[in-house]
Amino acid sequence: MSRILLHACCGPCSLEPTRLLQEEGHDITIAYSNANIHPRDEYVHRLNTLTAWANTQDIAVLEGTYDPKRWHALVGDKNTWGPDHAERCRRCYRMRLEEAARMAAEGGYEALSTTLAVSPYQFSDIVREELERAAAAVGLPAIWHDFRPYYPQATRRSRDLGMYRQNFCGCVFSNAEAAAEREERKIARSREKEQWRAAHADEIAAKEAARKQKRAERAAYDAKQHRKKEALRAFRQAEKAKARAAQREAEAAARVHPGA
Repeated sequence: MSRILLHACCGPCSLEPTRLLQEEGHDITIAYSNANIHPRDEYVHRLNTLTAWANTQDIAVLEGTYDPKRWHALVGDKNTWGPDHAERCRRCYRMRLEEAARMAAEGGYEALSTTLAVSPYQFSDIVREELERAAAAVGLPAIWHDFRPYYPQATRRSRDLGMYRQNFCGCVFSNAEAAAEREERKIARSREKEQWRAAHADEIAAKEAARKQKRAERAAYDAKQHRKKEALRAFRQAEKAKARAAQREAEAAARVHPGA
């Protein structure tokens, strides 16, 4: 059994790597080293979600240094790398994993791993390279598993647990990129819907005409029934009026000819 420091980006991504490493017999401590996360409220929200879950598992969480200014200085801005952000992500992984490696060495841990290996949205090969490089620099082995096949299970488990689930990697760039991708998907779905409607215009028109006809028939039927009810109500009222008139005539006749 090894005492592993597991670098974690968030709570949901920690579920399966932690379970699998524990099943291998490792003793896990989590390192939350993520200066990339923006804004600070998002950073704190993810940390709180991770810590709340880890407490239920009796797993300690060590917090790294939150230094977004240094992260930006190392990673660059949105114009540094252009549309290919692999190098930007590499520098981000490097900073976070180097800090986790220092924490592992200082804490007497025997190996280093990362939950970044569970996400299909990360550059998995680069994550592995940076994990192994950071661990070797402090004389520790890197424990690497490709956890991506377990991502759907992690997603289900985190939803069942009611965990906060973010919709972007963490940095300001990924947030903007994720928003742009969501908008593109929204536009694409709208375009597909319009194309479908155009291709089925005759069918849609026929169904709408049938619905209108049905509504008209129902309205005519309701109006007919209403007229019947009104006629019946009028007839009953007239009959009641006749009965009351006859009653009054009988009472008047009795007064004129008492005892007759």
